[in-house]
Amino acid sequence: MNQIEIFAPGSVANISCGFDVLGFCLDPIGDIMRISKTKTPGVSIGKVTGQDLPTDPEKNVASVAAMALLKETPTEFGFQIDIEKKIKPGSGIGSSAASAAGAVFGINQLLGAPYTNNELIRFALAGEAIASGAAHADNLAPVLLGGFTLVRSNKTLDVIKLPNPSELVATVIHPNIELKTIHSRAILKPTIPLNKAIEQWGNLGAFVSALYTDDYDLLSRSMKDKVIEPYRAMLIPKFEQTRQAALKSGALGSGISGSGPSIFALSRGMQTAKKVGEAMADVYKKLDLKHQLYFSKINTQGIKILSQL
Repeated sequence: MNQIEIFAPGSVANISCGFDVLGFCLDPIGDIMRISKTKTPGVSIGKVTGQDLPTDPEKNVASVAAMALLKETPTEFGFQIDIEKKIKPGSGIGSSAASAAGAVFGINQLLGAPYTNNELIRFALAGEAIASGAAHADNLAPVLLGGFTLVRSNKTLDVIKLPNPSELVATVIHPNIELKTIHSRAILKPTIPLNKAIEQWGNLGAFVSALYTDDYDLLSRSMKDKVIEPYRAMLIPKFEQTRQAALKSGALGSGISGSGPSIFALSRGMQTAKKVGEAMADVYKKLDLKHQLYFSKINTQGIKILSQL
């Protein structure tokens, strides 16, 4: 195999109660990446469409992740990465994670798959680190493993794939403003009060339990963020109003997608998810703020192979 074309999906991280540890994979939102073997060793960035991304291999998230993999697996040939970038950087739906995960997944396939998808996470982290200023796997894990994931330890990359209640549908609204992860992390406090930490632990444990038991009511009660959203909400226009609109329209829960500015909601069934989306969009229409609205079942596969030669 000399070339592979893949779909690298977007993702939602944190899911309100699981800052830096929880995430789930989106289905229709993602990038198209084509990775080809070249005679010259190393990694190069070829054609990039859709967004303005650096073509310097030392600065592009995809090539940095690829070089981390090749450092441990030297080859006599190289790789060119072409990207049709459909996830806007700074959107809060895992743009950098899609690039980094897609690059290492594609190269791994061209090498004969010496690494499992779980093992690829540590290579992809190198790319994620230059994008967000911190190496965290909450977006990368669901892209590579599919579905819901929990990062028990970021240091040892102990990552668990969680069950997926079949009726869950995500609504994501993306206002056309950019909010870089590195900036939204900078406003967070280094410590939190013990009573807030206890509430958050309870919500996180309950959320995981709800996934295993298909308990939609428990899932709804646990999707509350006492630690991060109080600070980040001020960076997103009409965040609380949009979240309340989602909940009043039947969403199980709603919160900031990753570091924002996108806002997500989880609902039981597509019909409710679309009703929720209309209510969220109405808030931004009144602001005359351009936005994109997405509806997605949970993508349990993660990255998808489109073609290979």
